Amino acid sequence: MNYKDYIRVIEDFPQPGIRFKDITTLLGDGQAYRAAIEEMKAALKDKQIDLIAGPEARGFVIGAPLALALGVGFVPIRKSGKLPGETVEASYDLEYGKDKLAIHKDAIAPGQRVLIADDLLATGGTIATTMDLIRQVGGEVVGASFLIELTYLNGREKLDGTDVFSLIQY
Repeated sequence: MNYKDYIRVIEDFPQPGIRFKDITTLLGDGQAYRAAIEEMKAALKDKQIDLIAGPEARGFVIGAPLALALGVGFVPIRKSGKLPGETVEASYDLEYGKDKLAIHKDAIAPGQRVLIADDLLATGGTIATTMDLIRQVGGEVVGASFLIELTYLNGREKLDGTDVFSLIQY
C-alpha cells in the first residue's frame, strides 16, 4: 500500500515554507490505518518488547494500537502537569522556547524493554527527551517506530544510534 496516498500535505502550515504532513486523512481511513499499524507490527516481530511508550498526543494514536497489536502495555508520555501520580520530567527545546514532558515514576519497571512509537520523526528533540525519561525510570530503549520520517531533518542523529523504523519517508 502506498501510504503517501493517504497523507494530506498542507502548504505553508503552520508557517510559510512548511509542507505539513497531515496524518488525519490516513487515520480516517480504517483500512489504511489498520494496514499501517499491521505493517509497523510486522517490522517489529523480532524485537523483544515489554512496553510501548508514546509522546502526547499523536504518539498515542500510533503507540496505543501498536501496543494492542503486539499484546504489550502502553505508557503515555505527557506534557508537564498532565499526569496525576508522581512523575519524572525532562525539558526539551522547541522552535520558539522550551517545553517539558513527564512520565509516571512507576510506569516502567527497571530493565523493561521499551519501544517508542510516534507519528513523526522530524528533528528528534521530542523523541530524545522521551528516551531520556524512559532511562531515568529504569527502562531500556530498544528502538523507535514512526509512521513518518522527515529524513531531511536528520532526526535519527539525535537518537544515539537507536534502531529506528519509519513506514513513510519524505
